[in-house]
Amino acid sequence: MSEPKKPKKPSRQQVYTLLVQIGRKKGDGLPDKATGAALMCFASGVDEAEAVRETVAILKQADTAPLDVTGYGTLAEREEEGHEIDDEERALMQQALDENAVIVAQVTPFYDKL
Repeated sequence: MSEPKKPKKPSRQQVYTLLVQIGRKKGDGLPDKATGAALMCFASGVDEAEAVRETVAILKQADTAPLDVTGYGTLAEREEEGHEIDDEERALMQQALDENAVIVAQVTPFYDKL
């Protein structure tokens, strides 16, 4: 006799929107004259702290130098605050959840003013 299968627990993972500022580091892939960049990321985690830790770890593995992370919450939290979230952004959030991943949705390089 086989044991009855236990019902799969619903995932506690959620997707968080994070804005990560990175500095320069050799091999970071930023344009030559950039002084750093802002990365808009969607990261899965059981809470925002886990999403931040995973994002920073992945960015360090990718030869970037994370300096600061600002969390903007989950999709539901952002909707409650009145953020406009387009279909492309929603699709990337779903991808982050489905793949238990960190998705870098946008990179904005910083440059010194002349």
